[in-house]
Amino acid sequence: MKREDVIAKINEEIIWDVLVIGGGATGLGIALEACTRGYSTLLVEQSDFAKSTSSKSTKLVHGGVRYLAQGNVKLVREASVERGLLYKNAPHLVKNLRFIIPVYTRWNRLKYTIGLKLYDWISGSLSLGSSVFIGRKEVIKNLPTINSKKLRGGVLYHDGQFDDARLAINIAQSIFDNGGFAINYMQVKSMLREKEKVCAAIIADKESSKEFIIKAKAIVNATGIFVDDIIRMDDPKAQKSIAVSQGAHIVLDKKFLQSDDAIMIPKTSDGRVLFIVPWHGKLIAGTTDTPVQSASLEPIALEKEIQFILQTATSYLTLKPSRKDVLSIFAGLRPLAAPKEKGNDTKEISRSHKIIVSPSKLFTIIGGKWTTYRKMGEEMIDKIENELHWNSTASITSSLHIHGYSNTTHIQDPLYFYGSDKAPLKNLIAKTGDVWISDMLCIHKAQVIWAIREEMAMTVEDILSRRTRAILLDAKESLHIASVVAEIMAEEMNKDQIWIEEQVKAFSKVAKNYVINEA
Repeated sequence: MKREDVIAKINEEIIWDVLVIGGGATGLGIALEACTRGYSTLLVEQSDFAKSTSSKSTKLVHGGVRYLAQGNVKLVREASVERGLLYKNAPHLVKNLRFIIPVYTRWNRLKYTIGLKLYDWISGSLSLGSSVFIGRKEVIKNLPTINSKKLRGGVLYHDGQFDDARLAINIAQSIFDNGGFAINYMQVKSMLREKEKVCAAIIADKESSKEFIIKAKAIVNATGIFVDDIIRMDDPKAQKSIAVSQGAHIVLDKKFLQSDDAIMIPKTSDGRVLFIVPWHGKLIAGTTDTPVQSASLEPIALEKEIQFILQTATSYLTLKPSRKDVLSIFAGLRPLAAPKEKGNDTKEISRSHKIIVSPSKLFTIIGGKWTTYRKMGEEMIDKIENELHWNSTASITSSLHIHGYSNTTHIQDPLYFYGSDKAPLKNLIAKTGDVWISDMLCIHKAQVIWAIREEMAMTVEDILSRRTRAILLDAKESLHIASVVAEIMAEEMNKDQIWIEEQVKAFSKVAKNYVINEA
């Protein structure tokens, strides 16, 4: 996974079978599907892999209990199957997590018990475990800080948890493992046509400012919240295709839950569900569903979202988190298929995906969710084969082990998420010496070097946001270690002091949006 190797391949000026624009979950899944079916494949991403929405999720691989309440059984079934497949194919990143819905009325006991049993049934053989009603004492035993006033018990069920950005990096590595290519910091500037069909994209390397013409038989627009920008390169008069919704999260110390189980609050004041989930030794609480007018790579959590999450969490916990307890805040934007009816209630918009083929044969995918990334990739390549009259090929990704696959993962190991790469990384740690950048977050100098050599990390933010998860776990600590990371990177990448200062400044500007204002 070397950036210079990809540029060398691009310079060969070949005609690719498939060019994928967008390096989030959807684009990565499509590129992996394409190359495993034998197609020459190139993926380009304008920033870093999973920079936007795909690194800002609630860290759940789930069928979607809320979608069941909306009656979308098809999406729940699809997501439940994909959750089970991902659990089998990336066990170093996906774990079986127990959730408890606290129950305070008899009606809710009946409603949620029946609902979760239906959830189990829809999952079929790929269920992660059976749901069951548990009594009041057992809920308090499993969730010591739960608000026990009028508590009648709880419904325990199972869903998946993962590390989203780490999975994105591993999928990118899997693309290389299967003969494909992917590159970050390459931005599409325009499209070229031949006989009224899109045939190429002009891309600019943000590192060198050099432009390339990438020719391809099939071009896929998988740019998430930016799909309309690419669509309008093909058709300037195209109508808006997505509605953008923001989801915010706060990160807290684990003392506020004191459990390895998660809480699912089934109905908040805004009609959503809210999760309080253990993750990497911290707690993530979220999310919200706030309509926004414009898309950005770094959305900022709104004050009303922070207040909503804190207020909802405090009503269910005996230890009451306040603003001063928030270690990090982050927000992501969902690219939802634009509804036909006008309105601002994005929580009611379906999370199902949709494939659009323009008259010029630009293939665009909108909507979807992390859990179904593989299925979206399979359907997109099927669609390309059908539309372009290619010979039909069989998908193999349902049983394809993702790079890093390891079935001997120990979650207690701070390096567990490297999977099978953990052994060579530990060798590098031994060679590098006892140089821990952050004892608090268990980040070693060797991880920075590894991220550059093996994971195409180009900036301090790449490392502290997505190769490690420092900025999400403790924003102030990430700011504290940024200069040390920049110095290590400069030594490895042969950069000067000016580069170091620019990197620290750029990272600090981003990280300050993750630090809560205590006033």
